[in-house]
Amino acid sequence: MSKIFINGLRDGDSFADLFLAAEKQLRVNKNGNPYVQMELRDRSGGLSARMWNAGDQVFRSFENGDFLRAEGKVQNFQGTLQIVLEHFEKVDTHTVELADFMPHTEHNIGQLQDKLRRSLRGFASPHLRALGELFLMDDALMRGFSACPAGIKMHHAYVGGLLEHTVTMMEIAEAVLPFYPGIDRDLVLMGLFLHDLGKVRELTFTRGFGYSDEGQLVGHLVQGVEMLNDKAAEVHGLLGEALPREIHVRLKHIILSHHGTLEHGSPKVPMTPEAIFIHHLDTMDSRMHMVLRELKDDRLSATAWTPYHPANGRRIYKGGLGDLNERGGEAEVY
Repeated sequence: MSKIFINGLRDGDSFADLFLAAEKQLRVNKNGNPYVQMELRDRSGGLSARMWNAGDQVFRSFENGDFLRAEGKVQNFQGTLQIVLEHFEKVDTHTVELADFMPHTEHNIGQLQDKLRRSLRGFASPHLRALGELFLMDDALMRGFSACPAGIKMHHAYVGGLLEHTVTMMEIAEAVLPFYPGIDRDLVLMGLFLHDLGKVRELTFTRGFGYSDEGQLVGHLVQGVEMLNDKAAEVHGLLGEALPREIHVRLKHIILSHHGTLEHGSPKVPMTPEAIFIHHLDTMDSRMHMVLRELKDDRLSATAWTPYHPANGRRIYKGGLGDLNERGGEAEVY
């Protein structure tokens, strides 16, 4: 019997199949009764699931990253699909086809790697060419960079997502930079490669996606600066000259400021043209990816709007289902 994938589930469907468990929580409802909440995932996506009247014993019967054979029913709750579980049991990992549970980029990884190599070897600055070559020579790092997701849930949350996100921004930058001749192209392209590099250490992605201990305690901004510092110290050995302090400091600033604001996790706001450019480019690519993914993955096909998405802070209009005035009430305000 073929596997039932998350993106194929619809409101009212009953199912019994294998899924990856993540984000488990033991909670209580408004009447004080315990229930277990989790997310069930496979390569096609994830859905929130809960088992009512389930306490500590059920909660402790599995861990995040375990594979569960789950039975339940899909329901539409306030415009969002969720799963109500009737039964589940942990399954031995060795019996699982892991390819069914790790979402992958739809792009060709080899082609993305080729584009990245051309960018990192195409700098006018010999110091940045040497720095780029040092990163490319680190096989273990580049394998991790090619497999790492850009996030565990929000944008580009799949194997190869970080590579895809980075190369996409490099290509957009090459198209847009001619309109802003005051911005240093080399610093932008190297900064784009470096901005999320720390996620290779922050995230775990060999079986499901999560955070490493160091990732939780330190975070990818600081980890990225550490990785830059390590390679910068090797430039002299490759080039015969040290990486200029001005370049080094500007690259560190790009990494530390690319989230844009203090409340979004940046210890510094962007204060150079290159850092400001990268922050806005990163925001655009991540936001547009989430919007387009939301439209692609939407399973409420009978409505003109996607469900409310907390990260986007809105529902997205799909259109094409009749007269706008007749459906005006569907665009709820949140």
